[in-house]
Amino acid sequence: MRFTRVLDGALDRSVALGYTKIGSRLRRTWWPPDPRPNAMAGKRVLVTGATGGIGEAIARSFAELDATVHLLGRNADKVRRAAGEIRRAVPGAVVIDEVCDVSDLDAVRAWCDDLDARIDELHGVVHNAGAMPKHRVETPQGHETQLACHVLGPHLMTERLLPLLRDAEGASVVFMSSGGMYTTPSPASGRYPQSADDMESKSGDYNGVRVYARTKRMQVVLADAWASRLSGDDIRVESMHPGWVETPGVADALPVFRVVTRPLLRDTADGADTAVWLVATRPESAPGHFWHDRAQRPTTFGWQRSEDRQEVVRFLDAVSSMTGTMRFNANWQETQHD
Repeated sequence: MRFTRVLDGALDRSVALGYTKIGSRLRRTWWPPDPRPNAMAGKRVLVTGATGGIGEAIARSFAELDATVHLLGRNADKVRRAAGEIRRAVPGAVVIDEVCDVSDLDAVRAWCDDLDARIDELHGVVHNAGAMPKHRVETPQGHETQLACHVLGPHLMTERLLPLLRDAEGASVVFMSSGGMYTTPSPASGRYPQSADDMESKSGDYNGVRVYARTKRMQVVLADAWASRLSGDDIRVESMHPGWVETPGVADALPVFRVVTRPLLRDTADGADTAVWLVATRPESAPGHFWHDRAQRPTTFGWQRSEDRQEVVRFLDAVSSMTGTMRFNANWQETQHD
């Protein structure tokens, strides 16, 4: 047991070994058991950004566990195609087409209200929708696209879906982050500017890869705060990263990286594994709530500064202000945002 812990930690810190398919192949020899067959029978899950790549693999895995899957994407044709492929691949699969642009906050509000009128409970949400534009683009509400897609939209959706999650009497919410988040300071470290303009990436030259890492770091902080906020409910909130996965997004945004690492990249099912496992098995989770390959991981490297609680509050207040949602006070209790 001690040997596997040491080896697991070494794989994680080596990055190149832990994040590739080498890491998952080794860890499968000791990681926790798979969800039991039919583990999600009678349960509903929502997967955003599920028309391709890791999201589609997550949706298919849930269908194989007998869940009713709400497959959400912003393009109706892509949603219809992805849902149809899962139905053909998994006999008897119940997949419901859902169309919403997660980065459009007005669309998120309208879609959540519509879903609430159609179902009675929701057992899982995987916030997988992602974007990495090369140039700065704003949403209809004037927010930078990656901030809206990775942080504001998922935060708003989580709050609007809380009644359905609570009615499930045992639910999980998972934010799909990225190992790249380690390359940027935490928005709660005291080194990360908190003004709206800085969070919106208005200052300096726009770098889509850098903004992606920053917003993925924000997701980890946000998920940890949500986990604390809902600690009195039977709702578990985690973030996780999938490792290095062969996806169209990687090919488009990081072509050189893909060429160099392609022989070692994970397939999408491998990248989807931990998100599905977290929802299907609902393991105990400690503060930080950041996972990879079915194990909790540190949210910072040893040389990175730990998070400052007051900076966390400032960051969460900014997110609440931008979304017009309930805010956290210093004791992580809900109060109405002004």
